[in-house]
Amino acid sequence: MDSQILYNIFQQEAFGLNIAIYFYLTGLSAGSFILSTLAYGFGMAQYKPLGKTGIVLATAVLIIAPLFLLIHIGMPYRAWHLFVYLNMSSPITWGSFLLVLYPINCIIYGYYMFKENMRRTRIFGLIGIPLAISVHGYTGFILAFGKARALWNTAIMPILFLASAIVSGIALMILVCTIKDRFFSKEKKVNRELISSLGKLLAWMIVFDLFLVGSDLIVLSISHSDAQAAAHLILGGKFSFMFLIIENLLGKIVPFILLVVPRFRKLPTIIIASILVVVGIFYMRYVVVVAGEFVPLL
Repeated sequence: MDSQILYNIFQQEAFGLNIAIYFYLTGLSAGSFILSTLAYGFGMAQYKPLGKTGIVLATAVLIIAPLFLLIHIGMPYRAWHLFVYLNMSSPITWGSFLLVLYPINCIIYGYYMFKENMRRTRIFGLIGIPLAISVHGYTGFILAFGKARALWNTAIMPILFLASAIVSGIALMILVCTIKDRFFSKEKKVNRELISSLGKLLAWMIVFDLFLVGSDLIVLSISHSDAQAAAHLILGGKFSFMFLIIENLLGKIVPFILLVVPRFRKLPTIIIASILVVVGIFYMRYVVVVAGEFVPLL
């Protein structure tokens, strides 16, 4: 019996590059903010040079990030609806308010830091940590709530987003501090001890990030058919090169080797490792967002 196609409607892509960039930038902001609180919030004096740099970076990136979100929604002039028509079970509602509260806290925290008011700096630094975690964590929940998307629908997604945010935040901080010390400080000298310490911290966070990615892949590979299709898509399909080579090999494994092998652990290689990580985590965001929509819904 001959078959006949009655319709051929392609599903619309709900998320895309703009959302991937938005997720990436909020992750950089969260990671930078948390690093800035190591000295001013937790008293780790060796990380004090990160304080002002971290908060300026976190605030600047966070100002840019929502622009990609507004571009994506297509009608930015209706964004105020998110604050009026509330759905308290939706992470988007919570995220809308967090995107207002978090930058306000960043500005207050930075103000007291530059005014050398350590007591209030510490207070707003500690307040900002759960806000920073929530601002980026809610993006992971948005994807995890997509029950029909096997690559997204996992409880590990918010943790994976937070771990990768800290990884990219550390890498970006290494690059920014190196540039600042080399070209914009009076001494024109890089704080090698600080960069080396951040490099070790970055290496440990890469291990944790790889553990989360590996755990997710194992579950996908032995789960239902849609999950297996999603796993095949990133392991041997259209997104395999970006996932295996750019995101994980060049973006995590190679940097880890450069950071832990003593003969490689020098300032130039730490910088190279950080650049690779910053690029790799961006591809992680892109692959998760776009590949998650690539397996067709039934």
